[in-house]
Amino acid sequence: MKRNFAAILVLVSASIAINAQKTTEIPNPAIDMKGYLRVAEEAAEHREKRRLTEEDFIKMSKQNGVIVLDARSSEKYDELHIKGAVNLSFPDITIDSLAKMLPDKNATILIYCNNNFVNAQDAFPAKMAAASLNISTYISLYTYGYRNVYELGPLLDVKATKLELVKSKAESVSATNR
Repeated sequence: MKRNFAAILVLVSASIAINAQKTTEIPNPAIDMKGYLRVAEEAAEHREKRRLTEEDFIKMSKQNGVIVLDARSSEKYDELHIKGAVNLSFPDITIDSLAKMLPDKNATILIYCNNNFVNAQDAFPAKMAAASLNISTYISLYTYGYRNVYELGPLLDVKATKLELVKSKAESVSATNR
């Protein structure tokens, strides 16, 4: 009797352990990981030829109709951002917000993020390289059909950059007081 009970207990425990390791399919048509990974791979290839030097970013930003997009939180944007940039915080990127803020999917959009700047930790807190906001923003915009997106490539010191950085109160931050 004790042997039978012990054998049944071992079998039940093994069954529970095996079932715990199985992946349970939980359907949700509003979440598509495989689709995301497929589009992310496409976006990564597209992105490689659309990373800009500081000089090219400045030159393009001055062209008529070009949008400089800052996808950091509004708090970080308010602390310091590229002059003329518009803010659409990454969590707020939705079908509706993009239709309102960026209605032309063919518009030239320049993006930058925390990981483009050093020496301003409060405004541009560093993220792990693989979690860079540039990557997430680029993939997201690509997923929504924006193909004319360019990214600021280098890591720049806020004390030496040629980009004009401002606070939201339109107060310019010059190289001498950064």
